[in-house]
Amino acid sequence: MQIAPSILNADLANLAAEVARVPSAELLHFDVMDNHFVPNMTLGLPVVESLMKHTDKPMDIHLMIEDADTWAPQYAEAGCYSVTFHVEAAKAPIRLARELRKLGSRAAMALKPATPIEPYADMLTELDMVLLMTVEPGFGGQKFLDLVLPKLRRTRELVKRTGQEIWIEVDGGISLETIERAADAGADVFVAGTAVYRADNPDEMVNALRAKATAVQH
Repeated sequence: MQIAPSILNADLANLAAEVARVPSAELLHFDVMDNHFVPNMTLGLPVVESLMKHTDKPMDIHLMIEDADTWAPQYAEAGCYSVTFHVEAAKAPIRLARELRKLGSRAAMALKPATPIEPYADMLTELDMVLLMTVEPGFGGQKFLDLVLPKLRRTRELVKRTGQEIWIEVDGGISLETIERAADAGADVFVAGTAVYRADNPDEMVNALRAKATAVQH
């Protein structure tokens, strides 16, 4: 059970300091948006590269961008630990996943809430992680969509059938109130933005979230 604080919800003017406030986190989740694939724009590769000089935490990059095939490999080349592309945006997802792995990054594929997992069952072995959006991508602070839980269970079942260790990450509306439902349905990596960075003590919240998820671990 791993917690990945989303720095989209941190103080963007003090990212190095904000990252230092969550020493217990396993990963740092970094949302990249282009105002095309989603109706919002955030930070990009130069900021990620700058931040990597101030932390040795593994970077969990989530590309909510149209041209994933071009940009995702550049994040892998920069040394990001995990790079997630949206299957709705990738023109050649299998080739892209293989390229990310070849460049030394974990390859991950994200799906919007309404995108089914079943058409991609045969390519799961090309991936190190599947990210299921539990809100519509684009903005932080949204309410967790319980309608994604059945898809999460189906994804866990498909992953089990591969016999491989493929992480399942959930992103959107994760809090002390929702993390148990997501963990029970099969998630093992949890992106938490608002819940962590609006807490009085972000690192205490990281540990509290992990404890709740671990309590329902199968």
